[in-house]
Amino acid sequence: MARERQVAGGGRAVEVAPDRLEGWYARFAVRNEGVRSTELKPDTVTVVADNGVVAVATVPFGPLKAVGTVTGLAVGPLVEHALISRRIALLLVRRGGHSVGIARGGVVVQSRTDRHLVQGRSAAGGWSQQRFARRREGQVRTALRAAAEDAFEVLVPQLSEVDAVVLGGDRRALETLREDRRLAPLFERAEPRVLDIPEPRRTVLEDAAERAVAVEITLAGP
Repeated sequence: MARERQVAGGGRAVEVAPDRLEGWYARFAVRNEGVRSTELKPDTVTVVADNGVVAVATVPFGPLKAVGTVTGLAVGPLVEHALISRRIALLLVRRGGHSVGIARGGVVVQSRTDRHLVQGRSAAGGWSQQRFARRREGQVRTALRAAAEDAFEVLVPQLSEVDAVVLGGDRRALETLREDRRLAPLFERAEPRVLDIPEPRRTVLEDAAERAVAVEITLAGP
């Protein structure tokens, strides 16, 4: 089943697994009275239905080599591109934990996961609140330092062997890791998309490995 979410400004986005992509577009055409045109660009594939619904797919691990605009449904190049088996480095980080791994064809083949205590925010005031905030900041620093170490030890040595890097989790935590010079080669290879995930653990990493190779399609219109 395709994962679905609402997007800002209206419409919705779905994540479609590569092996389900052709069938998804076939059903899209049936539901929307046929397809008027398909526009293939290096980074996006836009399909316009006869009833005005527009489906814009973001090309994962681009660019897409076949480009142009044709009449009707012509997503073969996107399907072929998505079905290529790739070796991917995954870096998932939230303030209370992290999970890093290497996946092949959506399956995790190597990983390391760790969790750290980061206390929630306090409603107390005065000196007590300040002490609590300093302690919490220290816990966050410790957690992110551990995430950086594992990313450096597990992922960086294998960058020459992976096809892409996919990030997930808290964007502020990721931006903190981006400041670590040792991880610069990792972030330089990162895909633009950042996966929205819960607290990282092995099962979350396995789910992220499948989502990393999925094609995200945004739907808008009547």
